[in-house]
Amino acid sequence: MEKASAAASSIDRPVRSCGLRGLTRVCVVLVEKVMPDPFVIAILLTLTTCILAMAIAPHGDLGTIVTSWYDGVFKIASFAFLVALTLVTGHALSTSKPVAMLLRRVASIPTTAVGAMTLTFFVSMVGGLLNWAVGLVVSALFAREVAKRVKVDFAWLVAAAYAGWSLYVCGLSSSIALLSATQGSPLNVIEKVTGSVLPMTDFLFSPLNFVPVIALAVLIPLVFRVMKPRDSETIAADPKRLIQEDTVEVSSKRPNTIAGWLDNGWVLNLILVALGLGYIVKKLVAGSFTMDLNMLVMIFLMLGLVTHWTPRAYLTAINNAARVAGPVLLQFPIYGGIMGVMTVTGLADVIAQWFISFSTTHTLPFWSFVSSVLISMFVPSAGGHWIVQAPFVVPAAQHLGVSQHAVAISVALGEGVADMIQPMWVIPLLAIAGVGMGRVMGFTVIIFFAMFAVMGATLLLL
Repeated sequence: MEKASAAASSIDRPVRSCGLRGLTRVCVVLVEKVMPDPFVIAILLTLTTCILAMAIAPHGDLGTIVTSWYDGVFKIASFAFLVALTLVTGHALSTSKPVAMLLRRVASIPTTAVGAMTLTFFVSMVGGLLNWAVGLVVSALFAREVAKRVKVDFAWLVAAAYAGWSLYVCGLSSSIALLSATQGSPLNVIEKVTGSVLPMTDFLFSPLNFVPVIALAVLIPLVFRVMKPRDSETIAADPKRLIQEDTVEVSSKRPNTIAGWLDNGWVLNLILVALGLGYIVKKLVAGSFTMDLNMLVMIFLMLGLVTHWTPRAYLTAINNAARVAGPVLLQFPIYGGIMGVMTVTGLADVIAQWFISFSTTHTLPFWSFVSSVLISMFVPSAGGHWIVQAPFVVPAAQHLGVSQHAVAISVALGEGVADMIQPMWVIPLLAIAGVGMGRVMGFTVIIFFAMFAVMGATLLLL
């Protein structure tokens, strides 16, 4: 009977492998075998950028390439450090008793693998739409909590979390939307070219922005459901390992020295919280409060200090969270070098102009979207990406009579689609989740085509 069952299974396998699930399986295998470590990918992209710059960029001489790469590495260093701080302080906050209890309660709702995936996707999507950094941390941590309770392919689950988060480009913290709405900002290219700013409402409530979000909120969970690995192929996370990694051990021994009393002095935590809170109140009273990356780190820091209560407990949580920062600190500066080469040598100009050269009033948003996907492979930071592409799409839109919010949204949508195949932003998520990149991006490759189709069709039809 066992042989007969095995034979039947082997006969049935080709039939069941056809369609999207079979294509997904092929993508997963190919990505696992072909895709190297993210750090290696960053090096290969650097080499590709330098070769392209030498071949077609107007200022692609070796001296300019080397200098621009060096400058770019250190221009992004402060940003990389802020991202690392965001991840570390956010992770530490999540391990505090109040936040961990909330995550556990919500994560206990699903009882099936499909339900777990769907809830993880929507939690990540909502978090990303509210704030990209919050969504990135929450999506990874929530996936871990779900995997402790439901037997589910962990890479499939994390891929769903990443897909939900990628819609942050349509949300409140979209760098392109914020830059274009900030009057007097040196990075507001639309204001420099047209003399007017792009209100956030024009961006957020445009059909070009919210229609793809609604459509993908329905489509992506359905695609993941079809892509769900069969039980025999499921690679679930070890719940015991996840629980052990997320357990913050703090000594309960009562201090009997001055140093011990100070290490456990909750008043010291509150001093830092009072300083941070005082600054926020001052900004609110002056009407100059803005939710940027600096402020997000400060809020995470204050909440972490309060919820962990003592300096010793918070320091222990930070030490446990620091493991997620390594890939960011190493690889973000490499992408900064790529951005420097793309910008200074004029390579980004050549790529963008090539697409714009055959655009019309009707197709400019679509081709801006396509070129955005390509440029995002080399310049994955949304703010830096906009600086590279805006100087060409904004004047083109003005020349062709296309609304500026249409091209701004197009570039933002291209950034979100490219995240499904560009590994930079999945690095911190994978570091927190504790899963390898190969199988995760095997799933996101399929989502890339789904998102590209929906967003591209929206830009052409609307």
